[in-house]
Amino acid sequence: MYEKFDGRIVLHQDDVGMCHGANVAFSELSNLGSITSGSVMVPCPWFREAAEMAVANKKLDLGVHLTLTAEKDFYRWRPLTSASKSSGLVDDEGYMWRDVSSVRQNANVDAVEMELRAQIDFALASGFDVTHLDAHMGATLAPEFCEIYIHLGVEYQLPVLITRKLSDYGPNNHIENVSDDQFEEFVALAKSQSLPIFDRVLETDFNRNSVTALDDLAYQTMFTKNTTGLTFAALHPNAPGEVEVIEPDQFHVRTQEYEIFSSKNYLSWLGSDKIKTIGMRELRDSMREENFSTN
Repeated sequence: MYEKFDGRIVLHQDDVGMCHGANVAFSELSNLGSITSGSVMVPCPWFREAAEMAVANKKLDLGVHLTLTAEKDFYRWRPLTSASKSSGLVDDEGYMWRDVSSVRQNANVDAVEMELRAQIDFALASGFDVTHLDAHMGATLAPEFCEIYIHLGVEYQLPVLITRKLSDYGPNNHIENVSDDQFEEFVALAKSQSLPIFDRVLETDFNRNSVTALDDLAYQTMFTKNTTGLTFAALHPNAPGEVEVIEPDQFHVRTQEYEIFSSKNYLSWLGSDKIKTIGMRELRDSMREENFSTN
């Protein structure tokens, strides 16, 4: 069903809606073609701006970055549904947990499903064409929540970001003590529901030093290292302005990506057809057409 997409890569911007600069980057880079899809964090303060941008510009390919964590030091957010301690969704300050392990240890599974559903419904009610679901910090891929994640994709007829092996999912460092063998049942479930399965998820290198000059060659290498199957690049470009105080230790990674993906050298390389890009809307439409034809 999805064989026609072999060799394609989704150039995806995570964390849309986190702040104004993330929205600026998503709009500008999407128009340049250096980003082919993005996902918005519905509980975040700048969600509304991102939603209105996607309503106004139908070409923007925007999904929901399902969010169960609020990891920043001072810039944080709460669940849409409940900030009660009994839900297990929040820490002692009433904000979402800072890390995935705390969510797994404390969250009530029913409360998680209610929160994820509320985020999807709120995005849909905002009027933009939701193209897919994916997971902030990979939280919904944890064994406690992955079945919910997949069933929501089926119910709303939206692709969910999942790989054939958890070890091929780049941001999997947030999900501790889960083996590929343990993940197999969820991959099998996704396949049985005719959801697209990615071969790999690449990710922004957040460990690079702020004084290290980075050019577009690092991204060219990353995007072309393995072009078989279906690839998803989870990227994090952000225009400067407020991200410097939101994320003082790592903001340079985000602003460097914004500069690189809008540079003439990178855009020239992208236009030379060294990679074959795709957005999530095309995958979603293919999934819906297939399901319609078999029902």
